[in-house]
Amino acid sequence: MDLNEDILYMKEAIIEAKKAEGKMEVPIGAVIVLDGQIVARGHNLRESNQSAIAHAELLAIEEACGKLGTWRLENATLYVTLEPCPMCSGAIILSRIGRVVYGAADPKAGCAGTFMNLLTDERFNHQSEVVPGVLELECGELLTNFFRQIRERKKEEKRRRKETLLDNLEGIDRQ
Repeated sequence: MDLNEDILYMKEAIIEAKKAEGKMEVPIGAVIVLDGQIVARGHNLRESNQSAIAHAELLAIEEACGKLGTWRLENATLYVTLEPCPMCSGAIILSRIGRVVYGAADPKAGCAGTFMNLLTDERFNHQSEVVPGVLELECGELLTNFFRQIRERKKEEKRRRKETLLDNLEGIDRQ
């Protein structure tokens, strides 16, 4: 595939990430492409499903396997907005996905070359081609903005609690 195709499909993964964000989920999205067609989509649903395994990649892999009637996705490409974690990398290896294209690197848990590299480790019986950094800025900004908003919300909640406490204390002093 060429860079233009990678950008096109990464934009589709970004659409999925925005769906997650709309649900107050960490904005991570994924699409799986086979023979020039998107065969599956997924976005993070950990909070909605209260499930540690409801990652965008896993949901997309599950959908692709169901639609295609096989667990082997050898000729497929996975596009994901954030570098896959250890769990998702394991699923990528086990489903034999041939190619993984990701946007933002994950220095804390990325297993496609940043923190460690499971996807090209020759000790496994399958390796995936890895293409990092496609629309990296856009993908990274989604995450940065999401977590900034959470911090701002928490700061505002703390300020409101403090104001309420002070109001209550003033009411007690007047009695």
